[in-house]
Amino acid sequence: MNAGRTVFSQLISYLSHNEFQKCVARYDGDARWRGFSCWDQYLTMAFVQLTYRESLRDIEACLRAMGGKLYHMGFHSKVARSTLADANESRDWRIYADFARVLIRIARPLYARDPMGVDLDQSLYALDSTTIDLCLSLFPWARFRKHKAAVKMHTLLDLHGSIPTFIRITDGTVHDVNILDEIVPEAGAFYVMDRGYIDFERLYVFTLCSAFFVVRTKENVLLQRRYSHPVDKSTGVRSDQTVILTAIDSAKAYPDALRRVSYHDAETDKRLKFLTNNFVLPALTIAHIYKARWQVELFFKWIKQHLRIKAFYGTSPNAVKTQIWIAVSVYVLVAIVRKQLGLDASLYQILQILSITLFEKTPILQALQAPDSQDNLLDPGNQMILFDF
Repeated sequence: MNAGRTVFSQLISYLSHNEFQKCVARYDGDARWRGFSCWDQYLTMAFVQLTYRESLRDIEACLRAMGGKLYHMGFHSKVARSTLADANESRDWRIYADFARVLIRIARPLYARDPMGVDLDQSLYALDSTTIDLCLSLFPWARFRKHKAAVKMHTLLDLHGSIPTFIRITDGTVHDVNILDEIVPEAGAFYVMDRGYIDFERLYVFTLCSAFFVVRTKENVLLQRRYSHPVDKSTGVRSDQTVILTAIDSAKAYPDALRRVSYHDAETDKRLKFLTNNFVLPALTIAHIYKARWQVELFFKWIKQHLRIKAFYGTSPNAVKTQIWIAVSVYVLVAIVRKQLGLDASLYQILQILSITLFEKTPILQALQAPDSQDNLLDPGNQMILFDF
């Protein structure tokens, strides 16, 4: 690595400029713009995510102070806050969404062999959403409640390495279960969801696609037991039953048998009941699959704490989606660099180091190596090794 290049420039070199330009051309992103290209906008917003800038004025002041280094960092024009604001408001957010998906396709194979905390040979995905609160007076298009605005970030997380494979950003009123209509199940894969996703017509699509689901059931779901299977209650499993739906509409929507597993969680002293269409795995493994769903909650907590997706630099839907998608792409970029450089440091540690070394001319591997990082990694047996709070 060339020691004469800034850390920021070395980091950006892991991005494919050709792939980015394909995304720009797909939506005619640079048309009618002089000087400030989509690439300049992306680099600026990536800089924002890596250095935790607070406002447009803050961004402009910091980049202006580093004016002599901008060209060597990849920028081709100066950054004015009004120009950046206009770009975020008007440039199609799908440019950055498509580019984030390019990075996701690169990252997933890198983490394909990482542990999930569950003894499972198949792919495992967790589906959930997080609500990002907004000010109603500034974001009237995102009305959520009478005095509140919000958007939802619906995410399907690959639990091998906690890489998001599907993201949809909607206003806060969209119910989680509607997102099932946009997911194409992968044959043989497992999908774990909370009870907000119970819709038997939609869940039956997973069965028709030869995919498996594990979902926590609701108390008002009417079921009839057909068979009871022996269980080892010392493991926490209380029952393992084959059941059918008895409500007319539910039975019509899902005519096949289901499996209901009841499990007592000793840590929370709660009894949890799960429904699944898999009849092969041990009941305890079904419970562990549901426990792994917590990783998507950790993902949401992490990105809200360490990326700029709660305070926005524009108020239009386009500006909000642009900022969230670029934040996701930065997250995935750092995950790619972590794996390709063979770093033991967590994503949190890497981001912290990057935030203070971006302008230094140090080989990126030397800058990011953290000798004591192993002491702070989360246990890969039941948590994500990417994260460290």
